[in-house]
Amino acid sequence: MHVIDQWHRLLETGNVEGLNTLLAEDAVFHSPVVHSPQRGRALTAAYLGAAFVVLGNDSFRYLREIRGEQDAMLEFQTEIDGIVINGVDIIHWNNRGEIDDFKVMLRPLKAVNLVHQKMAEMLSAMTAQDSPRV
Repeated sequence: MHVIDQWHRLLETGNVEGLNTLLAEDAVFHSPVVHSPQRGRALTAAYLGAAFVVLGNDSFRYLREIRGEQDAMLEFQTEIDGIVINGVDIIHWNNRGEIDDFKVMLRPLKAVNLVHQKMAEMLSAMTAQDSPRV
């Protein structure tokens, strides 16, 4: 199955665990709100897993996609709290068919601000879940 078809399948099913097999060990995630690239499979999976929850509601849909030999751009739209979010996923994969670079771009500004808030809350909740209890 093509890398992008695998990506669509994971997103449709909400299979966050499947990210571990789809992402390269040295995967890099470029967030629309964090300046520094997030490096490594674990961090990339954490950000994408949080995005599955934050952005992946019933209104989420891909509007169009452009596929190349080892790159794809997927334009999406979703709505959160009455704000329509338009974005683009720019995905690159290696010769093994593993995603090694994933960049998300968003618009308009109020959508960026909302996603920043929601992603921070989700990542914080995920971190608290994984932390040992005292």
